[in-house]
Amino acid sequence: MKTTTFPKGIPQKEWHLIDATDAVLGRLASQIARILMGKHKPTYTPFIDTGDHVVVVNASKIRLTGNKLQQKVYRSHSGYPGGLVEVGATKMKAERPDRMLTLAVSGMLPKTKIGKHMLTKLRVYSGATHKQQAQKPVELAAAK
Repeated sequence: MKTTTFPKGIPQKEWHLIDATDAVLGRLASQIARILMGKHKPTYTPFIDTGDHVVVVNASKIRLTGNKLQQKVYRSHSGYPGGLVEVGATKMKAERPDRMLTLAVSGMLPKTKIGKHMLTKLRVYSGATHKQQAQKPVELAAAK
């Protein structure tokens, strides 16, 4: 079996705009991760970043299914004794809905240097406006 690779400059990076209104968090995150990795293109190569840029608007209107809004907990640790910080999904959605989506997408990307670079191509906004009008993003339908 032969692996076809493409030079770094060949695959063109496109810009996609996704409206997250009434989209389920996990389904939307998997759709975004697929675009960031480049799996939607025929030029997909696992060890080369061939993915596109994604702009997400209306992250504050995203929804969680079941009892996740009451039961889901986001944990982070400072590295010091007693440095565990737990934030519930209700508080996270009220204060930082963009972070909630970013954490979901980052969990679906590879845990390598390329995966960290893929995450830099994601821009999430809580409201309906964004700063990437000059890139002319193509609107995509969100996975509902």
